[in-house]
Formats: sequence, structure tokens, C-alpha cells
Amino acid sequence: MHEKAKIGAAPLVASLAPVVAGLAASAALAIDYLQPRPVFCSEGGGCEALRQTVFAAPLSVPTPVLGLVGFLALGVASLLPGHRARVAQVWLATAASLVAVLLLCVQWALGHFCPFCFLADSSAIASAFVAWWRLRRAPHVHPSTRALVFAGAGSLALPTLLPVAIGGWLASRPPAAIRAEIARTPSGQVTVVDFVDFECPYCRMTNAALAPILEEHKLRLRVVRRQVPLRMHPHALDAARAACCGERLGGGDAMASALFSAPVDTLTREGCEKLAQSVGLPLDAYRGCVSDPKTDESIEADRAVFKAAGGYALPTIWVDGQALVGAQSREELEKAIVTALARAGS
Repeated sequence: MHEKAKIGAAPLVASLAPVVAGLAASAALAIDYLQPRPVFCSEGGGCEALRQTVFAAPLSVPTPVLGLVGFLALGVASLLPGHRARVAQVWLATAASLVAVLLLCVQWALGHFCPFCFLADSSAIASAFVAWWRLRRAPHVHPSTRALVFAGAGSLALPTLLPVAIGGWLASRPPAAIRAEIARTPSGQVTVVDFVDFECPYCRMTNAALAPILEEHKLRLRVVRRQVPLRMHPHALDAARAACCGERLGGGDAMASALFSAPVDTLTREGCEKLAQSVGLPLDAYRGCVSDPKTDESIEADRAVFKAAGGYALPTIWVDGQALVGAQSREELEKAIVTALARAGS
């Protein structure tokens, strides 16, 4: 019995090795596909390029989820005894390898290679070679002990569950751009990063709820406004320039409050200049700032931070490590800030 188990172990290990690698890569990709910001893949890399293609979700099902199902089926076929299981393994692996070759060609055409996609695709191709080898050279050899089968089943579960656990831990951490802002905040204070478009109706609604809370706790809050003027809003860029210049000239809070309070149709270049005058900003310096190319560069930098932080909708407000996305009520905002203040004071 011991010798027979040893005979069956080699083909099993050969079959499961690429399956385990494919499962781990597919699980990591599935986590990134099913949430707003990536955990394992880098922003702007091959993964993001592939997600913009029709191959990202055939029949509205994310490709990594299909990969998980396919590799699990291959793993089960590897553990089952008999000729039929070997034939099923060959068919599954061959189909998977053909899809893998197609996806590799897509990556080559795009000029972007996602490392996780490449690993999953390469594993599928390797599985096909192993499946054909088992069918031709070891058609009747299979695991002979329950311990070997259980070990094989465990090897399928671990690469599926481990990325989920790691991904959950990583997803719970704020992105690097937000952590950098938190690191600049003095001890005992709470960081509030507000990504805003002054013409966005939901941003304006949320600010009306947020402003009195910020005023109430202003001594313990460090508020950072990042400008994300949406191109669909005709006055948003002028308002963002005005807000940047208000910050640069020492009247950031007053200017932001004035921009939020003013009617949207008055947020023109001339209208913003009147608001700057009303809050006491020196007009010559303000005009020079608005015309300065560095102001637009600053806005583009804010857009880049928004993207790096996984931003996908406005308003987005980070209260330390908690993201509040979309319109928020005063109760929701107050709960997040009071909770963070209690944590900072403990």
C-alpha cells in the first residue's frame, strides 16, 4: 500500500502544482475585480488595462471568477480516480489553455502584461500538458490513500482562501495616499481628506452637513481638501482654481465655504474673483495665482491622488482610515468623526 501511494503521488503533485498557482492568481484577481480599488495589482498597470476590455467580464461574470471555477474543477478532476476523470481533466485543461492563449495574445496586443493574469494563463497551459501526460502515460494511476487525497484537497483550499484573507487585511488599510496624509497629522488629531467638486450637487449637499461638524471639532481636526473638478461640470475647474488660490493665500476655509454657498451658475472666473474679494483675498495676488500654470498642475496632482486612493465617485471623504463615498447625512458624518476622535484620544 505504501509503495502504491508513492506511485500515485507524483502524477497528483504534477497535476495540482499548476492548479494551485492558477487558483492563487485567480483568487487575487477576483478580489481586485470585485472592489473599487485594487489590493494586489498596481494602479495604471496591466490589470487595469485588461479590465477595460470585453474580456474582463464575459456574460457579466468577471474572468477571474471563471478562472477560479475552472481551476477548482481541474483540481477535483485531478483527485478523482479512473479513466473518465483523466479524460475530463484533459478536456477541461485543454479548454482552459486555449482561453489562456487568447488572453495572453490580448495582453501582448495591449502592450501590458498583468503578472497575476500571466501566472493564471501560464498555469492553465501547463495544466493541459500535465493532463495529456497523465492520460497517455499514467491512465490508471491515482492516489491510493485518503491522506494523500485530503492533502490534495487542502492544497486546493489554501491558495483560494489565503489571498482572500490577505486581501481583506490589505483592503481594510487606507491607501498609501491617505496614509501619507494621516502621517502628517499631529498626534491626537484626526485627518479629514475631502475630495471635492464645487459644482457637484452631492458634494454641496454633503458639505452643508459636514461644515458645522468641522467647526465644532476644528481644534482636533486636520482638514485637507483635494480638488477633483469633473469635466462634465462647466464651472468646476474655475471653482477648483479659486479654492487652490484661497489655500495658497491663507484663506482656504473661507474660500471653500464661499464657493459651496454661491449659486452654481455664478462659479465663473469672474464670479469666483468676486468671492475671493468678499473673503478678503488680495486681488492682484489672487489673479496671478489663478493664471499661474502651477495652479492647474496642483489640480492635476489632486486628481492623481484621488485615483491613487481608489476614488471612483464624488464626494469621497476619508476620516482617518474610513472612506465615506457619495452623499452623506449629518448623522453618518458625525458618527465617523466622533468615532475617529475617540480613537485618537485613547
